[in-house]
Amino acid sequence: MSFSVQLYQAIDELDPKIRKVLIDLLNEVQVHMSRVATREDFRELKKVVESLAVTTKELAEAQQRTETRVEELAEAQKRTEQRVEELAEAQKRTEKRLDELAEAQKRTEQRVQELAEAQKRTEQRVQELAEAQKRTEQRVEELAEAQKRTEKRLDELAEAQKRTEARLERLAEAQAKTETELRKLVQEHRKTREQLGGLAHTVGYRLEDEAFKALPALLKRDLGVEVLGRLKRDFLEIGKDRYLEVNIYGTGMHDGAECLIIGEAKTQLKKKDVDTFLQKAGQVASLVPKEQVRLLVTYQASPPVQKYVRDQGIFLYFSYDF
Repeated sequence: MSFSVQLYQAIDELDPKIRKVLIDLLNEVQVHMSRVATREDFRELKKVVESLAVTTKELAEAQQRTETRVEELAEAQKRTEQRVEELAEAQKRTEKRLDELAEAQKRTEQRVQELAEAQKRTEQRVQELAEAQKRTEQRVEELAEAQKRTEKRLDELAEAQKRTEARLERLAEAQAKTETELRKLVQEHRKTREQLGGLAHTVGYRLEDEAFKALPALLKRDLGVEVLGRLKRDFLEIGKDRYLEVNIYGTGMHDGAECLIIGEAKTQLKKKDVDTFLQKAGQVASLVPKEQVRLLVTYQASPPVQKYVRDQGIFLYFSYDF
């Protein structure tokens, strides 16, 4: 005897344990029916089996709804467990926050204690200031007395000032007389300086005059320079109504070429005189572009100045060389 396809499909959807029991039962029924069942019995059995198939299908559907519900409960359980986990984390944060609040409370209590101590110190300071105020008032009283003495002293100083002003008036008259005498002395000093300046020029001109006579022979002997014409004092025009004074000026021949002889005479030669001469020689070179023979003539020059002159390529002659 065979069963319908619908019956087997319904059986496959049952729980494995139920499916096994039902299959075993059907097998037993089939064996029994093959032995003793009549056609009428078979029809009755077929109705039972069909009823059993319907019941089996209903059981399968109920089983499916049960599994769906179980799945929903499992998901709900997961959500519940997740929520419990979140609540546990929140509880941990709450406990941590409570610990922090407890620590903050301790710090607050400590700060209150510090403020109480500070209040005590403030009250003590206020007491000290009150004492200081008393001393200040006493000091002000003393200063008031001192002010009275100062005013008295100022009156005395005012009288002394009057006497001083009278004394200054007499000193001013004496100063006027002194200034008159000083002006006379200044005038005499100016005359003396003019005389000394004239004497210095005279000495300088005397040195130049001796140089004019002696230099041609010295230049020929020492440098091989032949002086053309004569050496002289001269003024070179450097602009409109502007002239450059040169103490020693002339031309010469050196190694077959014409050269310019330029020099300066100083009674006592100093480094600044050398620098001034070099500047002047540069100006002359821009006016007369010729090879220059540069020389300095003096009565006296210190060893460092002599070395500085020679380092600049300038020839140095002393009055005793003449």
